[in-house]
Amino acid sequence: MKQYIIRRLLQMIPTMLGITIIVFAITTLVPGDYITAQQNPSMTAEKAAQLREIYGLDKGPVERYFIWVGNMLTGNMGDSLQHKRPVTDVIGDYVWNSFIIAFLSLILSWIIAIFTGVFSAKFQYSFFDKIVTMAVFLCMSLPSFFIGLVLIKFLAIDLRLMPVGGMTTAGQTGSTWDMIMDIGYHAIMPVLVLTMLSTGSLTRYFRTSMLEVIRQDYIRTARAKGLKERTVIFKHALRNAMLPAITLMGFELPALFGGAIILEKIFVWPGVGQVYLESITMRDYPFMLGFTIFMAALTLLGTLLSDVLYGVADPRIRLK
Repeated sequence: MKQYIIRRLLQMIPTMLGITIIVFAITTLVPGDYITAQQNPSMTAEKAAQLREIYGLDKGPVERYFIWVGNMLTGNMGDSLQHKRPVTDVIGDYVWNSFIIAFLSLILSWIIAIFTGVFSAKFQYSFFDKIVTMAVFLCMSLPSFFIGLVLIKFLAIDLRLMPVGGMTTAGQTGSTWDMIMDIGYHAIMPVLVLTMLSTGSLTRYFRTSMLEVIRQDYIRTARAKGLKERTVIFKHALRNAMLPAITLMGFELPALFGGAIILEKIFVWPGVGQVYLESITMRDYPFMLGFTIFMAALTLLGTLLSDVLYGVADPRIRLK
């Protein structure tokens, strides 16, 4: 297993190199730059040229790429043009806010998907199965911004049960526990939307996997031996149905970070996704590149984690 992990880590190097080339090439195709994004009518052409020289925007794309990659190899992602701070510091300040809603959504979506998928497969073509199927397709077909705006309209504006947006209540004072509760209160709607979006596909996956497992001979044998149905489903069937789903776990967290980008803007949640959207508007290339590479690294590590978990869960697998 150690050799496998080391070999996979080494394979990530050319993959990451290819990602840097593609990401940088796409970024250079974006029209305009940080200076033109300022839209300052009083800025003269001489001043704009001077600022481009200071920020290194006057150099060619190839030269800028090698400078950027050289700095990345030393752990330097550059300075954010918009925030005037190192990109790593900006990501570090905001990424944990995004992690809160992404992690809570991940836990909730897996719990809901496992139970609904199991019972939907157990009672296939029942009324419960049809309701679950309809709800799953509804969640998968509606865009995140639409669900978010609907929740804001009914829960925050009409019923006034939830805050419209933000991460904390303005002027909030009190103990650490009060602060945690206040953050949790503001996180309910973003987490609810993210959970709805990710639960749909997971439920379908668990349902299909369970349908294949409960038709196996060893499940019939377990029932013939007189085992309780609960034991057959949750001990024998679910355990084997979980094996293919484990491969999804490593991809879930990066996907949730990506899905939270638009939601953070809608719910004014101060996460790294909202900063990323602002960086695109302001042509803040160092932050755009740095965050994209951060997501790419997270995805590659998630892939590695999935393979390792699969090997741990199923000892029959021999990773060579």
